Amino acid sequence: MFDLNQPMPLQETKRLPWIDSARGFAILGIFMVNLPSFHGPYFLYGNGQNYWGLGEPGLVHILIDIFFQASFYSLFSFLFGFGMYIIYENLKHRQVEVPYKWLVRRQIILLVIGVLHAFLIWHGDILITYALIGLLLLLFLKRKDITLWIWGACLLLIPTMLMTGLLFLASQLEDLGSIANTAGIEQSYQHYGAGNIADILQQNLTDWLYSNNLFQFIFITCNILPIFLLGVLFARKKWLHDIQQHKKILHIWWGVSLGLFVIFKAGPYLAGNPIWLQLLQDTIGGISSAVFYLLTITLLYNKAVKFFQYIGCVGKMALSNYIYQSIISFIIFYSVGFSLYGKLTPLQTVLIGLGVYLIQTIVSYWWLKHYQRGPIEWLWRSLLYKKKLANKRTG
Repeated sequence: MFDLNQPMPLQETKRLPWIDSARGFAILGIFMVNLPSFHGPYFLYGNGQNYWGLGEPGLVHILIDIFFQASFYSLFSFLFGFGMYIIYENLKHRQVEVPYKWLVRRQIILLVIGVLHAFLIWHGDILITYALIGLLLLLFLKRKDITLWIWGACLLLIPTMLMTGLLFLASQLEDLGSIANTAGIEQSYQHYGAGNIADILQQNLTDWLYSNNLFQFIFITCNILPIFLLGVLFARKKWLHDIQQHKKILHIWWGVSLGLFVIFKAGPYLAGNPIWLQLLQDTIGGISSAVFYLLTITLLYNKAVKFFQYIGCVGKMALSNYIYQSIISFIIFYSVGFSLYGKLTPLQTVLIGLGVYLIQTIVSYWWLKHYQRGPIEWLWRSLLYKKKLANKRTG
């Protein structure tokens, strides 16, 4: 039995099913963007124009760039901030002493999971970033709405516009599309494609250090924290709690986000998709497409309930499914598994992603028929509450 003044997990009946469906959709989108990085070194060490090589981008790359790249970590970030505020409200409602203590512990546990994932499985882990920036989010949970709007806008727009301007100036002096780390590409092929487990882990560490530094963390904080804050604002306004009551404002957000999605995600291709526009494409375009996807699912949920419920099963186990995708990719692409590193076409890579996601949907549906939460979600909560929580469904 939980004490009434102790925190406890959100009950099944209190969940917003369209939020679970959006989270499950985000897991698919994140996987589609992560797969090229697992498949080859060009996402990290290439010229930024083709995830599968150094040549001209093909149709699959363009589709992923417009409809997936930056859209789904933005959607997941929004849902992270949204969920964090709901947890905070739950703690306050139960009059829990020092609610911030629980929230900090929750982030620290997530950080540990992220460290294990980043250094033992995949350098592209996002959990460490979420855990650390999530700690900064705690500073804003009590602030006024206007404070959140101002901080969010300034953090997002000022660095993005400055960096876009600098990249434009740099593009006038040098062809940015010709820049690629050929040594990093060759080393990745050697270690991931033909190395042993020690070589793979060493390369994974090298890749993590290459893509993570203080400047990068500051910049990604300026990107992700505003999205967290937007999620907090939506949760505080309860716009997604009662769809009918807030249908008008949701339609306004839907229309504006669609317009910005088209302008900033697809628009750059009308100008040849220059590299100096990529930050605007990923930040403004990424957030806009994330909000568009979320609100589309929310507004359509009651028209296709069964379909969205299946996707929602993936979303209820989002952390487990995210980790599983990395483990599966590790086995498929690296030399200690099926050794397909750098050997597939873009279309083959995407088909693998769709196949894995379909299996995850089936397994998630089955799992939640027998258990209340995914295995890693259960572990996270058990560590948070310092006790082994019941997980198997009864009756």
